Amino acid sequence: MLFNVPNSLTWARILVIPLVIGVFYVPGTWLTPHQQNVVATAIFILAALTDWFDGYLARSLGQTSAFGAFLDPVADKLMVAAALVILVQLDRVDAVIAFVIIGREVTISALREWMAKAGASRSVAVSFVGKVKTAAQMVAIPMLLYHDPFLGMEVVSTGTWLLWLAAVLTLWSMGYYLRMAWPELTAGRER
Repeated sequence: MLFNVPNSLTWARILVIPLVIGVFYVPGTWLTPHQQNVVATAIFILAALTDWFDGYLARSLGQTSAFGAFLDPVADKLMVAAALVILVQLDRVDAVIAFVIIGREVTISALREWMAKAGASRSVAVSFVGKVKTAAQMVAIPMLLYHDPFLGMEVVSTGTWLLWLAAVLTLWSMGYYLRMAWPELTAGRER
């Protein structure tokens, strides 16, 4: 089903992605740099919460669908990629870290699609390491978007550390997925 409550939340998450980026391009007379940080962080956090909420609603309302299962991770990856690109632009994230995280997402998405066509999609189901990686980056990105001290805590250093952790877990989980898919990948050579 293209439009139900959970899918509508996912579509909304996709539609707010330009707002996270656009906040940093409004004239300085509209928003101060601190206000830009606050607004972008609030939008990102709200979008991240809808990710949890749309999954919960899909299960509890019995509105899970193949389209929703496809759209939800696409929205997540677009949201993270957009935030990382703007953070690189703002010189808050090293481009190498952004490339590692975005490159892994593209690689694993392609691998999952290929494995689904081969009928072996369970080989690349989400792992625990992948979930920890997602959690680390979903906490790190708002900290780096916010950028200013928060309640006396220096969020930039914590956010940077968490994003480095996410990058390491990104490579680890990519290795895990490739190892799980390896039998199917090498079986293709024998055919």
